[in-house]
Amino acid sequence: MAELQKRLAERTLELCRIPSVTGGEKAIADHLETWCRASFGRDVRRIGNSLVAGDLGDSRPTVLLVGHVDTVPGQPGDPLPHLEDDRVVGLGASDMKGGDAVMMALAEDLPRTGLACNLALVFYEAEEGPFEGNGLGPVLASLPELKRARLAFCLESTDCEVQVGCVGSLQAKVTFRGRSAHSARPWQGDNAIHKAAPLLAELSTRERRRVEVEGFEFFEVVSATLARGGRAANVVPEAFELNLNYRFAPGQSVAQAERELRELVAGRAEVEIVDRSPAGRVCAANPLLQRFREIGGVEASSKQAWTDVARLGEAGIDAVNYGPGLTSQAHQAGEFCPIANLERAYRALRGFLEA
Repeated sequence: MAELQKRLAERTLELCRIPSVTGGEKAIADHLETWCRASFGRDVRRIGNSLVAGDLGDSRPTVLLVGHVDTVPGQPGDPLPHLEDDRVVGLGASDMKGGDAVMMALAEDLPRTGLACNLALVFYEAEEGPFEGNGLGPVLASLPELKRARLAFCLESTDCEVQVGCVGSLQAKVTFRGRSAHSARPWQGDNAIHKAAPLLAELSTRERRRVEVEGFEFFEVVSATLARGGRAANVVPEAFELNLNYRFAPGQSVAQAERELRELVAGRAEVEIVDRSPAGRVCAANPLLQRFREIGGVEASSKQAWTDVARLGEAGIDAVNYGPGLTSQAHQAGEFCPIANLERAYRALRGFLEA
């Protein structure tokens, strides 16, 4: 294994060995704070378990490298973090501690005062949880200087491909009401589960809707993702809840998406929106992004998922997803990241930053 690959792999492994499930990021934040202060001196701010490293008053155009430090919970039988042939295996390896390791290596290796741009790093907590609890929100609120950044790279899992924009997400609790009865005499009640059948049938045959934004293709979809109802095996249920998840394309506001979801239910049930995440705007015309793609020969596609490019975009910062992790490995059992991808992302970003 080449020296750079070895270094990147060992750094990723080091981060994977620090448990950081959402809500438990203190240990990894402490670890990163020590590293940040050794690398950036006094130019380090800690907000909760999030960290910002870099001189935000620098007059050069600022480029942000952004990475979340939390992971989803592990799965039964997940192996301990380890190196295995050409990959780093461990919870968070692809989503997204491999990206965090690349950020750290770039900060260590680049002569920051000699770059044409000002480089700043953001490590933040609670990305895998609800939108309102996400740690990037308090970071942006505490440091308005970040909003002057010309471009931000979220080092999410993208298979080393630029992914522009992102779909927004609504989570809605949809409750059907009926009347309980003995299941031997169902005509004496009103089965709330059965009342959901027409909507579920519609969802099962509903085609994904293609939306093109600045030449990039996004798909709008509605899925039932959770169901709960009934209180005994011999009782007709009086209530039945579904969680509906609506993914909507850039260009549609949260309010528009909410209105459309309510129209889909069309009064057949109660609708409570329990989580709202805006879509991320597409910034394919950003000149720094175009320069990055030219220098690195990097392909671009749309992000058919939600990431914090949406939150950065709402703050006025052009942002894209670009990272070494595999999208197919995010939230998977036995998660891994190819070591070659770590080097590939490092070299593409270094070539751009040095140019």
